[in-house]
Amino acid sequence: MEENTGVGIRVAAGIFLTIMLITIVVIITISSQDAAKQGQTKMASITTQLSDTEFNTYNNTTLSGSQVMNAIRQYMNLKQFGIKVVTGKQRGSSESFYGNPFTEKNGMIETIEGDNLKRLKLDEAQNEASPEYINPSGQFKSYIVRDSNNMIRGIVFEQLKLSGISFPNEEGDDLLYRWDYERYC
Repeated sequence: MEENTGVGIRVAAGIFLTIMLITIVVIITISSQDAAKQGQTKMASITTQLSDTEFNTYNNTTLSGSQVMNAIRQYMNLKQFGIKVVTGKQRGSSESFYGNPFTEKNGMIETIEGDNLKRLKLDEAQNEASPEYINPSGQFKSYIVRDSNNMIRGIVFEQLKLSGISFPNEEGDDLLYRWDYERYC
């Protein structure tokens, strides 16, 4: 009988220790899952910030036409990304898109077209006779546009109008030399 009691106590102690060990493992696993989720969230945030820094050059800055052309060449092939350019000749009538065409309001994408409508040709942007011509020495105000998830989905470049002191040229027309940082209306 004493042997049975000793064996019973050992079995009960073994079961108790096993349950305690399983409980500890479960608690540690749950804690580490929470830490892993927090780590993933922080990594996603850091990744978003790093990808945003690539486009900070184009957020509320003034760039030359040659910089605009470089940006178009660099980014027009990105998925779900578009570049809108409004030149002085297009003012009030139209705009040009490179990459995915989109509509935006106050820096937020309303709609963005699929890759089947993606425009990858720069012919008109380089043709001086075209209203879409991007003058390499022209000045453009730029800003970035985001989607509802706060991801950057496009860049808008609007050519600045000239104002200030004028000098007549050979034809008697006034040449304006100072850039005014207002967007074309």
